[in-house]
Amino acid sequence: MAVVLAGGCRVSQMREGTPLVNGTLSIWHQIGRKEGAQAISLRILEFAPGLSPGITNNDCDDALYVLDVPDQATVFIDGSSYPITSGSGIYLKPGETFTVNNAGTQPLRIISSQCPEPELQSKFGPPLTSPLREFKHSPRPPIVGLADRQAVPTADRQYRVLVDEEVGSTQVTQFVGSIPPGRAPDHFHNYEEVLFILRGQGRMWAAETNTSIGPGSCVYLPRGQVHCVENTGSDELRLLGVFYPAGSPGLRYDV
Repeated sequence: MAVVLAGGCRVSQMREGTPLVNGTLSIWHQIGRKEGAQAISLRILEFAPGLSPGITNNDCDDALYVLDVPDQATVFIDGSSYPITSGSGIYLKPGETFTVNNAGTQPLRIISSQCPEPELQSKFGPPLTSPLREFKHSPRPPIVGLADRQAVPTADRQYRVLVDEEVGSTQVTQFVGSIPPGRAPDHFHNYEEVLFILRGQGRMWAAETNTSIGPGSCVYLPRGQVHCVENTGSDELRLLGVFYPAGSPGLRYDV
């Protein structure tokens, strides 16, 4: 069950609630305007084996993160195909159609953050696996592998940026952060942020309130909310972060 901390910070688990199901796709909506966010969202997309419906992005930027690929999978963006691996960031422009062919035997999971969250849900239609018109690939591919990004150190952690203006998004920043054991200083940001815990155990602090977090935890942080992530384990705590509007993950204001 979701926990609401000081200032509206919210922590839930990735499969809380009843999913929206369409064909091979199930969607768990964890964070959005209904949960108190101003513009950012967080969804869990799970693709069963087979070819998914076509999912057309509404008027927003959608930053996707491939959580796990059990065997082989291909994504189609407006009909153009791209192989994917676990730990890939994907940028969807407004109006683009996204289709997944899961050629494995186990589900494939993708974390989605739409910014700003559109008033209408994504549109579903037939799979789109070939371009509707002559298509010229962008010099900046819309998919970025975590291993292809340089780690940027800060005073108490490091991060790798996946989705930003380099792959075409001027509105959203998506990154993977690594937090060592211990508790970082309390701080705040001038943007809304969502987190998804990839690895490790810890506690999410919002002012003087806190709750436990672990793999699959979904976190919403309002703009300006004082918070920190505490790593209570003996190894790294790894998290996926997305914030809106775009900026640097290294910029924060200590208190």
